[in-house]
Amino acid sequence: MRARPESAVLAAVERSPLAAAAHDRAGWAGLFTVDGRIEDPVGSRPRLGPAEISRFYDTFIGPRDIAFHRDLDVVRGSTVVRDLDLEVVMGAAVTMIIPAFLRYDLREVNGEWQIAVLRAYWELPSMILQFLRNGASALPATVQLSQGLIRNQRLRGSAGFAAGFRRVGSGQKKLVDTFVNAVAAADRLGAQRTLSSDAAMTFGDDGATSIADLVERCPGARAPKLIAAGGAVAASITSAQGRGVMFADVARRRNAIRRIRYFAASSTSDAADSAK
Repeated sequence: MRARPESAVLAAVERSPLAAAAHDRAGWAGLFTVDGRIEDPVGSRPRLGPAEISRFYDTFIGPRDIAFHRDLDVVRGSTVVRDLDLEVVMGAAVTMIIPAFLRYDLREVNGEWQIAVLRAYWELPSMILQFLRNGASALPATVQLSQGLIRNQRLRGSAGFAAGFRRVGSGQKKLVDTFVNAVAAADRLGAQRTLSSDAAMTFGDDGATSIADLVERCPGARAPKLIAAGGAVAASITSAQGRGVMFADVARRRNAIRRIRYFAASSTSDAADSAK
């Protein structure tokens, strides 16, 4: 298989904020494959295919100005993970700052990289609370968003968006933080206690790993940013050997981590994986 150049994959992803900033509806929607999927936020009903992706643009992107304040990009194969804050101008008097992680899974179509899946990890309840703190000045933006939801998404789509309120809670975020702290302290038993008995751990999606590997690669790790979306907690990881983003799938009832995916920004990590 022909190698996937990191720069080409990242350049394909970068076309998304550029098209959004230019209010280029056709250009933005055209970045996706014909079977493309958007989960924004993760936990809401996915938008599938060109028609639903275009309506998503009409509802959430086209009517407002969005700036992407990137902190970290991680490229692994055909996946790009972006740690960032979104600055969203909702109206003349309301600007939102939304901490988020974006995951882009790309596919090469006729020699060009396109987005097959976009997953946006951000907290819908926190965004609504921030929005409401603007008081009466948020009223025009509230009316505009509500009208856009009903006009473009109809009742089914609006309900699908509202499903994003369902997510793991503060207890699961604390569980993931406990796991990271145990890894940082080389406390393998403490890390193991946070996992389900059948938990899987990988670098990226498919590089099998273990607690011992994570301890070696993430000395002194900490998670200054934790986002709960759907059944997952996404975490920004900083350690003595570099940075990365961790996705933890959490079992709500058992309060245990079912899967860990760690995307390391260090190129040495990728080289070590390929050597296994």
